[in-house]
Amino acid sequence: MAEKRKLFEEVGAAPSKAAPAGGMIDRGRGGARGAIRIWLMVLFALVAVMIAVGGLTRLTDSGLSITEWKPLTGALPPMNAADWQAEFELYQQIPEFQLQNNQMDLAAFQSIYWWEWGHRQLGRVIGLVWAVGFLGFLAARKIPAGWTGRLLLLGALGGLQGAVGWWMVSSGLGGEMLDVASYRLAIHLGLAFVIFGFIAWDIFLLGRSERALMQARRLREAKLFSMGTGLMHFAFLQILLGALVAGIDAGRSYTDWPLMAGGIFPPQPFDLVPLWRNFFEDPGLVQFMHRIAGYLLFVFGIVVWLRARRSPNRDTRFRFNAVMAMLCVQVVLGILTVLYIAPLHLAITHQVGAVVLWVLILRARFGAQFPTEQSIRGPR
Repeated sequence: MAEKRKLFEEVGAAPSKAAPAGGMIDRGRGGARGAIRIWLMVLFALVAVMIAVGGLTRLTDSGLSITEWKPLTGALPPMNAADWQAEFELYQQIPEFQLQNNQMDLAAFQSIYWWEWGHRQLGRVIGLVWAVGFLGFLAARKIPAGWTGRLLLLGALGGLQGAVGWWMVSSGLGGEMLDVASYRLAIHLGLAFVIFGFIAWDIFLLGRSERALMQARRLREAKLFSMGTGLMHFAFLQILLGALVAGIDAGRSYTDWPLMAGGIFPPQPFDLVPLWRNFFEDPGLVQFMHRIAGYLLFVFGIVVWLRARRSPNRDTRFRFNAVMAMLCVQVVLGILTVLYIAPLHLAITHQVGAVVLWVLILRARFGAQFPTEQSIRGPR
């Protein structure tokens, strides 16, 4: 029989109730979000370096120095004089050597060989880091619910990137082409930025709990997110056009600005047959497209930035301020690269600038989708 309550029993004497349990969103398998985020940060850094090394490989005309695709045995470089000579003889059989570098000696060949070997080796390291991390987290059952497919996608895209890389290189090993096909180079670089973007977005997501993300999404700025998405797509198009410029050294063709050979439009832009080749292979037209897209991207960036200034969230405004600042820097770098005939240090800085701008756009877009919680004093 239950004990009767006293008439004047103090309220404080009542037994305390257990704290309410968390919502259903917290009951799923949370996994090792922090550890996976660190692993993705390592991949993020490696892919950033990979993009820079890939740019230097192209700018130093090193991409065709290795004429075979050996995913496993190719990890070992030539170990003796005979091996070096054999590699050099393979290179001597392709058009780049026969039509452009026929005065090259073994020492000069070795310098470009190391660039391409390092580029491929870094790709192998990225694949290994992904495989070890993914399989390790999978075996330990530490992958958060719903994240297995996302992380597996990164590995699949990495494998596809290796195949696309060889597809690109193979385009310059026969016929009369002195370099790889520019459109294949654009696809290769574009896929690298896609992988880089997925990694960055996953890092942003793992930086907050599922509950925090769900609460933040209630405050999303749909219009600003949509405009940020448009800016992201526009920047991606400009990156592809930049790859076309690099693929045919179009940045060294017209070195005056803002005009091109004294005019707004480059002279004789449609001489190649069939017509479509001009949009990929004519240096003047390719550089013109890159310039015009850059101007339009800058104008649209201003429009997005002005819209972001009306955001009630200070952190979101700051993120779009960073995008606008980097966009200005990137425009200046592009102009200087043209005026100084695309020297190595300026050209690679311009490409690294594209990487930084890409990440800042993604970060600002994420801020519009998942605004940071803020108090009256500011974001927390």
